[in-house]
Amino acid sequence: MPLPEPAPRKLMHTRQIHCQGFKREDGLWDIEAHLTDTKTYGFDSRDRNRVEAGEPIHGMWLRLTLDTDFVVREVAAAMDHTPFSICNQIAPAHQKLVGERIGAGWNRRVRELLGGTSGCTHMREMLGRMATVAIQAMFGERRKDGQDSLDPSGRKPFVIDGCHAWASDSSVTQREYPDWYTGPENTTEA
Repeated sequence: MPLPEPAPRKLMHTRQIHCQGFKREDGLWDIEAHLTDTKTYGFDSRDRNRVEAGEPIHGMWLRLTLDTDFVVREVAAAMDHTPFSICNQIAPAHQKLVGERIGAGWNRRVRELLGGTSGCTHMREMLGRMATVAIQAMFGERRKDGQDSLDPSGRKPFVIDGCHAWASDSSVTQREYPDWYTGPENTTEA
């Protein structure tokens, strides 16, 4: 176990978010996410009568279809399990993402389009993770095709300064994106 041994405890709630990236035969990419929330105990629900232990409180799906420039071309949203009967009404709002581009500012744009009562907090949570999965799924293919930058406009790749390893002065940036490296010379790791 990677964490220290915990104090005695009892599991009460589990959230699982499963994300996958698929390369389609037509050259587009599908990024899919499925979120489930379950409890270890049953409870009464005004909208669902009763939710039993292990039965999903939330069971939600999202699919973003992207082109190779990370632009959203299609969106599919489904809510199989929700705590309230009106939750499903917000699924079509996710069509607002068509035409948006995953990259710098993605999470801010998602909040602008689907924040607060304009969306579902659980679906927004999936969208943040889906952006990361899209980058992970497409990165290797883009590099193989000679597209070194994640940003087709020629701007600084948005991964730079996004974490410790991708700091503009790190040896990783020096090795992978030497044009964007800002540190001292000759620090590339062997």
